[in-house]
Amino acid sequence: MENAARRIETKRDLTPHMLRMMFDEPFFSRILRGVNTEFGDDIPTAGVMVKDGDVHMLVNPDFISGLSDHHIKGLLKHECFHLAFEHCTTRMLKPHNIANIAADLAINSDIPFIELPEGGLVPGQLPETPASEDGHGNTFADSPLAKLIASFPKHQSQEWYFTKIMQDEEAREQAKGEGYGFDNHDGWGEMTDEEKELVKGKMREVLKDAVKEADRNGKWGSVGSGMRKKLRDMISNEVDWRAILKQFCGMSRRGTRTTTWSNVNMTHLHPEHGPMATGTKRGYTSSIAVYIDQSGSVDQASLELAFAELRSLARHTEFTTFHFDTEVDEKSESLWKKGRTPEAHRTRSGGTCFDCVTKHANKNRKRFDGYIVITDGEAPKPKPSRVKRCWLVVPGRKLVFTPDRRDFVAKMKKSNNIN
Repeated sequence: MENAARRIETKRDLTPHMLRMMFDEPFFSRILRGVNTEFGDDIPTAGVMVKDGDVHMLVNPDFISGLSDHHIKGLLKHECFHLAFEHCTTRMLKPHNIANIAADLAINSDIPFIELPEGGLVPGQLPETPASEDGHGNTFADSPLAKLIASFPKHQSQEWYFTKIMQDEEAREQAKGEGYGFDNHDGWGEMTDEEKELVKGKMREVLKDAVKEADRNGKWGSVGSGMRKKLRDMISNEVDWRAILKQFCGMSRRGTRTTTWSNVNMTHLHPEHGPMATGTKRGYTSSIAVYIDQSGSVDQASLELAFAELRSLARHTEFTTFHFDTEVDEKSESLWKKGRTPEAHRTRSGGTCFDCVTKHANKNRKRFDGYIVITDGEAPKPKPSRVKRCWLVVPGRKLVFTPDRRDFVAKMKKSNNIN
């Protein structure tokens, strides 16, 4: 009960800061709205990590309660930059501890020093961390690593700082230790390539929305011009919609076992048990519902483009298609397996309501591992889904609402270019 009360109180403490950032720092506020925030003792300070295919910001109540308003603001900016530059989803440089220091140096250049919690490392500045003495009266500020950091220019990349630290033998050996920086980087890089690409795609969409919103409204807050350019460059290469679709189907798969007799020699019998043991074949498969929007803008060419990609995924995925407008047409149900393609003819012609799809999928959640909605995106936001959901948006269209954090969004393109 006491821990629960602490978590609730911490959430209340953070709420005013989140609200202020909506007005003062709209770019960071948009990033934070795309992240699940959790409070607990599983982490000593705070940090961002990937869990169950989603991004989470973990916060220790005791840590956050000891920070000033300025420091909380700086902490939130720091975590947002880690996400924007894909530090927790990119293959980690090794040694990891040096990569972590380099990542912090790359982003702290663009956060006012007064906003950084104790322990913040900034290029061109001696750290003020009151680290323990080494037995000779020397503190961290007297160390080779601290002096090297103080010599660095600001606004370089993580790779640049990593290389420079690795080239200095004394600083390199010191940097391999623990305890530098104020946030936690545990678990970074410890995920499958499929999970990394999935989360990158989702966060890239959040970043894209944040950048476009800031540009459109002319409200970047404290984000400087140099950082703005870097962020615009980050969104210039969108993740291919085909990769997102493949990742969604892959994340929805469940393990299967099948008994095989193909390699059993029936002439060799065990004296007590008869034929030698059968083989076991492991596989992964998923059952996905595909709901097809009957709007006129979801044209034949768009459906054929979508079907061509789904056809390539049918080896490990069983698709069941339905048509919908304001209701799901149960009579349109069609099972689509490898080697078969569903018919694309229309059975309905009304308006569009996504709630009917969500309701149908939730009702059939034991039957389907996830569902895909092929749509032009032009309808009100539906209720939350209890089943994994992917929006497959036809070319030239977009969702008119902000999808839920756990949703996948794949925006189809007619060409093979990734813009």
